[in-house]
Amino acid sequence: SYHIKLPVTLSFYLYPKAQNVTWKSTNFKTILSWEPKPSADYSYTVEFSTGNKQRTPHCIRSSGTMCDLSNSLTDLRADYIADVLSEPPLGVTSDIIEFPYTSSPRFCPYKDTEIGRPDFKLEVSGDKKKTTLYVTDPLTAVFKDGRQLNIRDIFSDELQYKVTYRRNKSTGKKVVISKTNEIVLTDLDRGESYCFNVQAYIPSRVGDKQLGELSQTQCSKDDNQSIFEMYSVGVIAAAIFLILLLIGIIIAVTVVCCKRRQNALKSGKEGMPLNDV
Repeated sequence: SYHIKLPVTLSFYLYPKAQNVTWKSTNFKTILSWEPKPSADYSYTVEFSTGNKQRTPHCIRSSGTMCDLSNSLTDLRADYIADVLSEPPLGVTSDIIEFPYTSSPRFCPYKDTEIGRPDFKLEVSGDKKKTTLYVTDPLTAVFKDGRQLNIRDIFSDELQYKVTYRRNKSTGKKVVISKTNEIVLTDLDRGESYCFNVQAYIPSRVGDKQLGELSQTQCSKDDNQSIFEMYSVGVIAAAIFLILLLIGIIIAVTVVCCKRRQNALKSGKEGMPLNDV
């Protein structure tokens, strides 16, 4: 390593401040990112705190522009601020006491992490009178006693699920809120197809943080579907082509067999001796 001593004003010139310091967090997988990528003349160090500043080893004197703080923000309900310091490269020492830095916005994992899309299973009862959605709680990046926690483990009774559903091929929507993972719907028309979306709902949060990511759409089967609704045009066209091809082959084989039989009969007649008069 080598040592450099610079005036404070020059250090701010050689070690440009980080810009656009932002948090990106989904299911408590929390990444701090910033710009620009540093030159070979300087590096970045991340400090985070709720009061006492801490560092994580893999984000010290780094040439990267992101830092995974998922395992470092252990108090999920605390408010954190992170500073991205511009420092000399690894192996270079300096007499500067305070390096240029840029602070992040305030971030609270419990209030601010986005909740990813849940999975759910759709089941229609045999008598078609009720439709049940079984929702699986998304896993998080948080581990406790060697077990990976899901969002229910963290939010407990605060976690609810919002179900949005509509009749297939209709734009009118209905919404139901459930406190449990098993959601039973009994107001649907029997035999009709309905489409469903599910998302986490946390009423204690503020604004757009209340709702999680929308699940993939799942639709129940329509007992009254026509063949054109059940299968795509391509599938139907392929089936018709195969049927016609099969019919063509049968006709061709039949024609060939008939001609061979006729030729055989003709040859037999020509080879027979003439009867005496």
